[in-house]
Amino acid sequence: MVNPVLTFDHVHLLSQDPVAAAKWYAEKLGGEIMATTEVRGAPQVLVRFQGATIIIRGQRTGESAGDKSGLQWGVDHFGFQVSSDFDGYCDRLKRNGVAFSLDPVDFGPDLRIAFIQAPDGVSIELLHRKA
Repeated sequence: MVNPVLTFDHVHLLSQDPVAAAKWYAEKLGGEIMATTEVRGAPQVLVRFQGATIIIRGQRTGESAGDKSGLQWGVDHFGFQVSSDFDGYCDRLKRNGVAFSLDPVDFGPDLRIAFIQAPDGVSIELLHRKA
């Protein structure tokens, strides 16, 4: 079997308030809101970043979702690579009210990381590869 060439397309998030969450991703992280629609009875907002999209949707009729209460099996976080001044970018996020669960730290000789808290219990890793 020939292996397909895969490229990353999107992350799909569930939100109590998808419009407010999308605004957070746009205002705090610089994403661009591309579309606001309704899909299968739930609001859905697409936020685009360079090379990836975050799809944020609300609760559908008949669905039940709960708050995250810490570490769970499945997706733990997703990451954004910061290509320029990592610490300066993190400082700007802090001044803009973004909460950090891990301040910038070296994670080996060639990698610097931090973790931020996004709406709806989403954890995002910011990383900068030094090499």
